[in-house]
Amino acid sequence: MKPIHLLLIISFAFTVFSGCVSDRGEKGVYDNQTETLSYQGEQLTPIAQQRNNAIKGTQYIDRENYRLQVDGLVENPRDFTYEEITGLPQTSKVVDLNCVEGWGFTAKWTGIRIADLFEEVGAMENTTTVIFYSSDGYSTSLDMDYLLENDIIIAYKLNDVTLPPERGLPLQLVAEGKYGYKWVKWIVRIELSDSPYRGYWEERGYNNIADVGGPAFETRG
Repeated sequence: MKPIHLLLIISFAFTVFSGCVSDRGEKGVYDNQTETLSYQGEQLTPIAQQRNNAIKGTQYIDRENYRLQVDGLVENPRDFTYEEITGLPQTSKVVDLNCVEGWGFTAKWTGIRIADLFEEVGAMENTTTVIFYSSDGYSTSLDMDYLLENDIIIAYKLNDVTLPPERGLPLQLVAEGKYGYKWVKWIVRIELSDSPYRGYWEERGYNNIADVGGPAFETRG
């Protein structure tokens, strides 16, 4: 392993919070909602056993005052309330989250298709890149084609309970097939662009494509 890659791994381990999320009182009950542990024949990982990373620890966002800003290459930039987002057509998927550190878990994610959100704002045809910004200063990007072709969703529920704060309340991107650093939590802004973008970990050497099973780091010349 090249020295720069070893340094990046050490930096990752010491910069982010990593560990099992602690249980809150009665197991499997969150905000008076009981989580589902199986769906369509698949076993789901309990929230209390799901590991979690964040650059500045858990963010606490008030749903009443929350706004999701969607702008950039759109016909109608908008600030969506939490109620407006949850009022869009709902869909659910069982998707594995795989961290570049080597751990992962299986969960049921419920939310909205990002394609429906783009339809609401009138995404322009020249959009190639979509940038996601978190309330803690984190950011990452994904190709527009990937988001649409894979029917990617933004989740507000996990295992049938409202996202706990440590899991991304109010919204987490379900970037299936991508490493966990693409699964941005606490989303406050989505920007549509026609230019490449490198987010928080990508600027520090991590692969901007981030396909699970692919290289974790960019190849340096």
